[in-house]
Amino acid sequence: MSIRNRIIGVAAGALGVAVAGTAAEVARRRRVVARRGRGTVLRLGSLHSSPVTVIADDGVPLHAEIDEYDAPAGERRRETGSEPADELTVVFVHGYALNLDCWHFQRAGYRGLVRSVYFDQRSHGRSGRSPDGHATIDQLGVDLLQVIEQVAPEGRVVLVGHSMGGMSIISLAEQHPELFGDRIVGVGLISTTAGGMSTQRIVLPLLPEGIGGQLMHRAIAGLARTSRVVEGVRRASKDVATVATDKFAFGEDAPGEYVAFVDRMLSATPFDVLAEFFPQFDSLDKFSVISAFERVPTTIICGTADRLTSIGHSRKLHSLIPGSTLVECEGAGHMVIMEQHERVNAALDQLLAAAAAHVPNGPE
Repeated sequence: MSIRNRIIGVAAGALGVAVAGTAAEVARRRRVVARRGRGTVLRLGSLHSSPVTVIADDGVPLHAEIDEYDAPAGERRRETGSEPADELTVVFVHGYALNLDCWHFQRAGYRGLVRSVYFDQRSHGRSGRSPDGHATIDQLGVDLLQVIEQVAPEGRVVLVGHSMGGMSIISLAEQHPELFGDRIVGVGLISTTAGGMSTQRIVLPLLPEGIGGQLMHRAIAGLARTSRVVEGVRRASKDVATVATDKFAFGEDAPGEYVAFVDRMLSATPFDVLAEFFPQFDSLDKFSVISAFERVPTTIICGTADRLTSIGHSRKLHSLIPGSTLVECEGAGHMVIMEQHERVNAALDQLLAAAAAHVPNGPE
């Protein structure tokens, strides 16, 4: 049985659709059910696999990890080795000031069920630092293509991006629209936008108390030149930073361990990295290129209490991408991928089912 049929069975089962009615199908579905809530019993950030280094076009090493599809024993015996071109790979692209660990609940839910790739964007997490002038959204699109070419050189690909990760996917669509509907057969855009951002909303949870509201681009650039001082203030203001993370990254009553986990990722991102990428958000305007997503199943997900990329951004994307699906998560904030991870994963189940059934158009 092909990867496509396996994923159709998994996701259609989530919708209560009778696909095959066989004992094998029941067994596959049970594997999905068994993984519900699995992330809550695993330590946040504990899921990893052997690292793979992807080299960007400018030489920056990008840290990547791959969770391979774990076929049940019976299926493994039946496979002949002729299926790689039919294999589906899901590439998860994280956001600004985070790293691949932010996908904890998606990784727990999909591990072994579909081939999944996680990587740290340049200058984030375990990846190398970007050279001057290359910390741009456009460069992130170039990096994403390198990830696809080096770790998923064959088969079909679904891209799932959160926040700046969604912008990376949009940038790739601008640079290589011909991939969408051919190699790329599905897109998930979570808590993101193609433009019209307010940078002050982004920077507030990332800066020490008393600084955020007054900063503009020139002030941030100046602080970056004294980043050692700023890092000291960030450490000294840790309690304030945690409260800010809770307020700006989450909706109401997020578990404390979620807030602390995200705060650790934010705190681990050097301030000069934040400053390098920061000017990109005000100038972002790529609404004209999102028509590429019309060719593939596209799911847009956002929390209604998102303070950084508000629900209005997702509604606009939905209105501009005919055939897209909009999932509004009531009361969730920017980190909806954690806060309402079960609903996010359910929406991704349906996206994977649609992507697996998608017939590639070939390049235009």
